[in-house]
Amino acid sequence: MDDTFKLLVNNLLKTSVTETAIDSMTTRENRIRQLFRHRKCPVDGWDEVTIELLVNRLALMDSNNFIHNYGLGEREARIASSLVARRHYRFGHGIGRSGDICELQPKAIGSSLMNVLTNTLVLDVIQQLGVPNTSSCFVTPMATGMSLTLCLLTLRHKRPNAKYVIWPRIDQKSCFKCILTAGFIPIIIDNKLLVNNSLETDFVAIEAKVKQLGSDQIVCILSTTSCFAPRNADPLEEISKLCLNEDIPHIVNNAYGLQSTKCLHLLEVASRVGRIDAFVQSTDKNFMVPVGGAIIAGFNKQFIGEISSTYAGRGSSTSSLDVLITLLQLGINGYKKLLKERKDHFNYLKEQMIFLTNNFNTTVIECKANQISIAMTVDNIINNDNNNKTSMNTTELGSMLFKRGISGARVVAIDGKYKSIGGYEFKNWGSHSSLDNSSYITAAAAIGVTKEDINVFIRKLKSVFELIKRDINNIKSINNTIF
Repeated sequence: MDDTFKLLVNNLLKTSVTETAIDSMTTRENRIRQLFRHRKCPVDGWDEVTIELLVNRLALMDSNNFIHNYGLGEREARIASSLVARRHYRFGHGIGRSGDICELQPKAIGSSLMNVLTNTLVLDVIQQLGVPNTSSCFVTPMATGMSLTLCLLTLRHKRPNAKYVIWPRIDQKSCFKCILTAGFIPIIIDNKLLVNNSLETDFVAIEAKVKQLGSDQIVCILSTTSCFAPRNADPLEEISKLCLNEDIPHIVNNAYGLQSTKCLHLLEVASRVGRIDAFVQSTDKNFMVPVGGAIIAGFNKQFIGEISSTYAGRGSSTSSLDVLITLLQLGINGYKKLLKERKDHFNYLKEQMIFLTNNFNTTVIECKANQISIAMTVDNIINNDNNNKTSMNTTELGSMLFKRGISGARVVAIDGKYKSIGGYEFKNWGSHSSLDNSSYITAAAAIGVTKEDINVFIRKLKSVFELIKRDINNIKSINNTIF
């Protein structure tokens, strides 16, 4: 707060006791100055008033919020609804320009500043969480699947003759369709089934495909860290070494891996011993903001810059603004606290699921390289033929849980059926493998989950198991029973 303002206030009130009030305002101003000076996520979170002070100041720097502005262009950030204007803090220009999603927008200095600030804070957070080798990142106005597509399209310009993407199978549509959307041919590598029913990447098969196709024909290897159990994370160290030796780009789908120390460790080690061109993660899964954004990060500033310049047109600033507000409100200590709680809740969820197996003939599948999702076999619950009782449809278990308020838990039926995606056939879709394995249910201890969430899930899963064991013939009536 400048001295002139203080003097004017004192002259108006004819008193010197305004110092305390003015000091409070100065404290908030200093926080904002320190943020711009150091460009680091604050250690402790800010209060909402300070955050809104910053956001409103940034918005006032955009031309649509100038006191005197007469827009004659096709796009002048005119907002018809006052509700919509307030929802977006009167940001209307978006981020980037027609040729680069990270480029400065002359009519939107505030939005451009907000975008740069967000990217800088996110980079700081990624480095502090455990990937200090990361050199650049930016928030995209697209979710993970389309952001992976953007990375692949960037590689098209660098490898115009290549057409194949080697893809260790992960059964999530967006992870596969990003390859098709980019116009490439997927080379699907099925996973290996281990003795304990967990799934592991077939690295030998990857090596064989590289030798068969030739490195110059391969766009990249698209690997995965975070995924649904019983699939483990890909061996990034081995894959990155292979990519370095064979001069093949390596893109990593790290969808919700920022919250996992295991995934972060894999990324950091792999970046030091081999090659990773970019790793992509979701903003909503990792920072608990609304769906719609992702973070593209990497260890080479030039390549990350090439990805941002591949984006055509401006983009929405919503995801960047959401992430900025969230990081300022949490601070790095608040975010790390959430990550520690998540890790503790993962261990608690696993303990409770193992305890549940003692009462039912089920098994929790051990996945050492998956520290977020947990899988439990359900074949012996569903296929109960004792006392002339008939089997139920496996997927009905998921329906029963959903009707009882349990969302996110997924039931995977190993039934040998095929699912067609973009002309490609996948046997046992949802299981990450065409091999016959046990049907199972998965539950995840992701950031934000509470102990109460876990307790209710375990209680209701136990009750459903007991109902099924008691009278599997009356599944329809059981399914309609809410408790």
